[in-house]
Amino acid sequence: MATTLISSLADISGNYDALFCDLWGCLHNGEVAFPDAVAALQAARARGVTVLLLTNSPRPKQSVIAQLDRIGVPRDAWDEIATSGDAAQFGLLTGAVGRKVFHIGAEKDMAFFDTFAPDLADLAASSPPITLVPLAEAEGIVCTGLRDDMTETPADYRAELLYGKTQGLKMLCANPDIIVDWGDRRIYCAGALAQAYEEMGGTALYFGKPHPPIYDLARRRLNALTGRSDMRILCIGDGLPTDIRGAGGEALDALFITGGIHAEEFGADPLNPDPAKLNAWLDREMQAPLYAIAKLA
Repeated sequence: MATTLISSLADISGNYDALFCDLWGCLHNGEVAFPDAVAALQAARARGVTVLLLTNSPRPKQSVIAQLDRIGVPRDAWDEIATSGDAAQFGLLTGAVGRKVFHIGAEKDMAFFDTFAPDLADLAASSPPITLVPLAEAEGIVCTGLRDDMTETPADYRAELLYGKTQGLKMLCANPDIIVDWGDRRIYCAGALAQAYEEMGGTALYFGKPHPPIYDLARRRLNALTGRSDMRILCIGDGLPTDIRGAGGEALDALFITGGIHAEEFGADPLNPDPAKLNAWLDREMQAPLYAIAKLA
């Protein structure tokens, strides 16, 4: 079935009770919010649609809220947030990679180990402590991203990853994204390191999109907010391997943002994707989001 190109979220939002909306590439680029996207979510909420921001950020919910405030996403554009970091924290607290862990990631990600959303706080308080240790002493690896994603690539981590694989350490990947666009720069995410680790023969555990744990968390938070478990949900995102595959795996409708990380596939003008190229590409990728739009508006 061909994917339908639309011009406005308002064209279809009335068919849904809730939106699971991606952040990077949809609502902001890491530096600034997209005004049209903000307005589209505000308008959907005004019609009674619940907006849950569903992000593969490795940081806990509170850290993402602080980032959104900083870059200008107003709080009336969303109702709730679920992050890959939140879902991965549950895995960490329940012992998925042991209690003594080696961290790969930036200093800005350290909140992952000590800041928990209210629905995880009790588990964190009752669980045995997590200790950060050198790689040689670790029971597992936690990867929240590159230490310096502006200058490094996965190749810079080859020695550490090979050592971890040789020791049989599992890697908890707190962000399955491979790349994101930060302003006008394309940078690597934790998913790129997890992918490299698996290519070496290591084991990586994923908790963000397109994997089930983050959708389970999102549904729990949506249900807690609305008191409903029967909501019609539309997933919005620009990442085919994460947002669109994840929606398909959960049997949820999807709105694909063509002007994000895959924009070059659909013609020279990101604001006017070629429908034939779009559907041919989706066919090759064996994905069929119900709708597509050049940018969230």
